[in-house]
Amino acid sequence: MLTKTIQDAINAQIQHELYSAYLYLAMSAHFEAANLVGFAKWTRAQAEEEQTHAMKFFDFINDRGGRVMLKAIDQPPTEYGTPLEVFEEILKHEQKVTGLIYKIYEAALKENDYPTQVMLQWFINEQVEEEKNAGLIVDQLKMLGASAGSLYNYDRHVGRREEG
Repeated sequence: MLTKTIQDAINAQIQHELYSAYLYLAMSAHFEAANLVGFAKWTRAQAEEEQTHAMKFFDFINDRGGRVMLKAIDQPPTEYGTPLEVFEEILKHEQKVTGLIYKIYEAALKENDYPTQVMLQWFINEQVEEEKNAGLIVDQLKMLGASAGSLYNYDRHVGRREEG
């Protein structure tokens, strides 16, 4: 059985994960409007991944005999800048999510909640990958500079993101 502290923290994380999905969908819409279909595909796939993360937390609460309590999801911004600015924002967002997951892990440590610690290990590893991928794209966009031809080719490259 989950303690109230852990249940509340995981319910808050479900909200954060669903907000992340909304955020990535808004970014995808931004890229679609700019005819950057590769970046749009990448951010849309990321939105789907965030929904999957939310459901992992959702199922975990249910599996542990807890109660899922869904909270309102804030509206994400609708306007974004250049691809570099967007991916810098993505990196910052993923770093924030990492910090939120660490806080839940710290609470699980204090409460000797071993199943939650084990479940969170998957998310901790996932966040390493999320930050690495966003950071790589930021670094590569910085290397490309403002050349339209380079951005066009890189957009096509990013659009070939493996899903799964």
